[in-house]
Amino acid sequence: MTRIWSVDPLNPDPAVIADAAAVLRTGGLVAFPTETVYGLGANALDEAAVQGIFAAKGRPATNPVIVHVADPEQVSRVAADWPEVAAKLAAAFWPGPLTLVLPKRPDVPAVVTAGGPTVAVRCPNHAVARALIRAADVPVAAPSANRSTELSPTRADHVAKSLNGRIDAILDGGPCPGGIESTVVDVTAGVRILRPGLISAPMLEAVVGPLTEGASEAGIAKSPGQMAKHYSPRTPVVLTDGEPGDVSGRVYRWKLGSDPLQAAADLYATLHELDDGRFDRIVIELPPDTPEWAGVRDRLRRAAAAG
Repeated sequence: MTRIWSVDPLNPDPAVIADAAAVLRTGGLVAFPTETVYGLGANALDEAAVQGIFAAKGRPATNPVIVHVADPEQVSRVAADWPEVAAKLAAAFWPGPLTLVLPKRPDVPAVVTAGGPTVAVRCPNHAVARALIRAADVPVAAPSANRSTELSPTRADHVAKSLNGRIDAILDGGPCPGGIESTVVDVTAGVRILRPGLISAPMLEAVVGPLTEGASEAGIAKSPGQMAKHYSPRTPVVLTDGEPGDVSGRVYRWKLGSDPLQAAADLYATLHELDDGRFDRIVIELPPDTPEWAGVRDRLRRAAAAG
């Protein structure tokens, strides 16, 4: 059985954090809260430990994982270079929901990067996550703490529902406030958004100027979140442009509201609840096609994709 430790999200008990850090240092798997979603952590420099993440999640080896650090000084343990543009973005948005894709160090296991030459790194803005990384004193590889392609977890019970018995421990630090995964930006050749998230393109451009958007469909993936079907409930999701549509059966119709940050915070938690409601379909009206809504629209499109 998976151990579950409750911790104060603002002031976690050092003794509990020390126990969880010891699990990471000895090759175990610990789920922990971040400001986005719960992550499933392992020592990023321990190949066998990271392989354990893939086994627990049923994650394909072609899908890289993000490495979490406690502060920018730890980046040098996994990245071979820290370009000026990365420093500018980190100064503006770290700690926070921004992942930077950088050239990797040779000692970063290939399983972390899907065999590619780059590594995705971020510094989470959550007291529990940063305390755990500091106490473990290792960079922590951590994709979302759920079975592959399924709904991401924003509460500890979501993690337990998906991974109980498959991992060593869960740090229950309450709900994650952000609700969707980080924005991923590749800074190895210009500045390119690979995955939209809580930090929008205009926010990034205010710091670094014009950028490009969209991951290449060819070659090794540099970022997670690129699979067509991802972030999906068991219940089929149907997206609409506001028209009622012809959808039969027991249907839940959902319009997200006008606040993109609130919609992001509520998205996965609501889908988890609806997934337990035995509906035949979840029909969701797509929000506006604007930069502020890009992260939510991306998650909805992947949730609705055919398997």
